[in-house]
Amino acid sequence: MKRILISTLTIAALCFAAIYFAFQADEPGFDLVAVHFATQEAAAKTDAQEAAIGLSSFLTSLVEEANAAREQRDAALMVLLYAIIAAFIFIFLGIYFYVRIKILKPFDKLKSFAQRVARGDLDVPLEMDKGNLFGAFTESFDIMREELRTARENEIAIDKSKKELVASLTHDINTPVASVRSALDVLRLKLGDDEQLKLIDSANAKLEQIDSLVTNLFQSTLEELQELKVMPSEVQSTDVYNIIKQADYEGRCGHFFMTDCIVNADLFRLQQVFDNIIKNSYKYAATDIAVSSFIDEDSLFIEIKDFGAGVDEKELPLLTGKFYRGSNATKASGHGLGLFLSKSFLERMDGSLHLENHEDGFVVVVTLKLAQVL
Repeated sequence: MKRILISTLTIAALCFAAIYFAFQADEPGFDLVAVHFATQEAAAKTDAQEAAIGLSSFLTSLVEEANAAREQRDAALMVLLYAIIAAFIFIFLGIYFYVRIKILKPFDKLKSFAQRVARGDLDVPLEMDKGNLFGAFTESFDIMREELRTARENEIAIDKSKKELVASLTHDINTPVASVRSALDVLRLKLGDDEQLKLIDSANAKLEQIDSLVTNLFQSTLEELQELKVMPSEVQSTDVYNIIKQADYEGRCGHFFMTDCIVNADLFRLQQVFDNIIKNSYKYAATDIAVSSFIDEDSLFIEIKDFGAGVDEKELPLLTGKFYRGSNATKASGHGLGLFLSKSFLERMDGSLHLENHEDGFVVVVTLKLAQVL
């Protein structure tokens, strides 16, 4: 902009200087010395008529020369005037295109960028152009966009973490609630005192209330449930044995053997896996449970078998799908997430979940990657 201003002032100054000096030139006129000599020559002649004709012819030629000089000067002034007009038109066009390219176009780009940011589109960066008047602002605007995007991503991550925590806690609360309810059922069979039975009924009512509240809370986050975090580490097989026993709060698994080894697993998520598997066995089979384990190549295989009717073979591949519930689950409460979450957890531990129908029951095979065999 500074260069354009300096160039404009320079051209204007030259134009005005040219006009000034052009008009300072002398007005074309007669050569008085020549007129004086021509008058003397005419006066010296004896023939008055001849002298008058000669003097008149000389004066006429002088007038014609003066007129020609005046016309030449006027033509030069017109050319200069046209040149000045052309120069100013050129300057105007230069300023117009400069303003359009260096000011209006970048401003429109900033305006469009601001509208995108207002709509929440923070992924498209603002192109840097330090050659225009807004060049210094484009970088600041783009830094603002980056900061807004980072803040939004952090907000989404925090919101996701909260939802994951709520979903995880509400889903896991169901297992201890079921354990307490089972213990109360056992106490009801053993106790006969009316006051004690009333207390048990009151406790069962409170458990139903807790279960209802937890279910409502879980369903409120169900649609937005994202993958829960899994952080595998080295876990002793004795710890795996203990969490299976903890999941089997009704004691249907009895005693079983667990091969001594170390596996890569997230113990907290593994507890959820076995809670889901054994709880499903309680709900849909209601039989004793046989647990066995063995090592094959680089993995520990844990088979959990009940002696129920199993499921339809066509449904086996669907049981680990999100929200899917088998045809045998119509009378049992649930959300269709237990096996889905279990499979997801195990796969992120480099393990797997496999379902099989046997002639005498239903088998869930949990595979965990070995870290070390003891």
